[in-house]
Amino acid sequence: MDNILNYSLQELKDLFKINGLKPFRAEQVLRALYDGKNFSSITNIPQIEKESILGSFNCDLPEIASYQQSVDGTKKYAIKLFDGNIIECVIMQYKYGNTVCVSTQVGCAMGCKFCASTLGGKVRDLTAGEILAQVIIANREMGGNIKDRKITNIVLMGCGEPLDNYNNVTKFIMLVSAEKFINISQRNISLSTCGLVPQIIKLADDGFKVNLTISLHASNDDDRKVIMPIARVYSIKDILNASDYYFDKTKRRVYFEYTLVKGVNDSEKNVKELANLLKGKVCHVNVINLNEVKERNLKQTTKKVAEDFVQNLNNVGISATLRRSLGEDIDGACGQLRKRVMEEL
Repeated sequence: MDNILNYSLQELKDLFKINGLKPFRAEQVLRALYDGKNFSSITNIPQIEKESILGSFNCDLPEIASYQQSVDGTKKYAIKLFDGNIIECVIMQYKYGNTVCVSTQVGCAMGCKFCASTLGGKVRDLTAGEILAQVIIANREMGGNIKDRKITNIVLMGCGEPLDNYNNVTKFIMLVSAEKFINISQRNISLSTCGLVPQIIKLADDGFKVNLTISLHASNDDDRKVIMPIARVYSIKDILNASDYYFDKTKRRVYFEYTLVKGVNDSEKNVKELANLLKGKVCHVNVINLNEVKERNLKQTTKKVAEDFVQNLNNVGISATLRRSLGEDIDGACGQLRKRVMEEL
């Protein structure tokens, strides 16, 4: 049965009308769900009409299967979907507000060697409503609702490759930025991709203006192929051309993520190559010291190497910072989210 959160307000009004329901009920239902309430708790719709709606749509928010909190305050939720699959989302608290990191797929097909999300491959895409439900749940768990929203930023950096689920992810962006409900500006939404070039171009052509974050993680194609299978399809040159196109169309600065892996991409040679690649571009580099995944044999570089890497980039005019790792003690940091099964919880 179709998830009611997959639809915009106007789409749902039209569907209600076709199904013989009063169109104004659509807003009543969506307002309750966006507030984080269960459909059964709605009291301003007659029971007979609620039963009719339930006959056509899945109106339940997913369940929280488990919850963990890090020593740094980061919160991780395992969310049980209607089919029993488990995904993870994370709430990170900053001085400027609360950011939720959402998953876009159950698992991931990209195969990046440093990432737990790829273990076991991809099971399926999430629908727009399933991605949206993670934001609604996070907002509710932080004590928010539509009128008093507690989530200020969204990062599409959880389990899955967002641009491999293009239609559902872009529909989600439209739904979560709609003025009637959650209303989070696209300027406060970041989308992370391993570099699916055609979809980056399409994202720009389709008029989206989210913050594009590209997982580069290497300064040359040979090193990138060691840790990222997508490098066999799209070269760094292809990706940089696509990022230039995105900037030209949107005027939004592009972010590059660079996870330092000991002995793979953390040398002085890598710094120089990366600086040459990005010279003159309107961009920022988020350097990340690898969050180790127990099933992988990749190791974190030293703190000094990471700090020197960032400093050397800044010295030659490349804007770069060393990202602070949050939630590592609960496997909630960058690269550590994964699909799960109930037996693990």
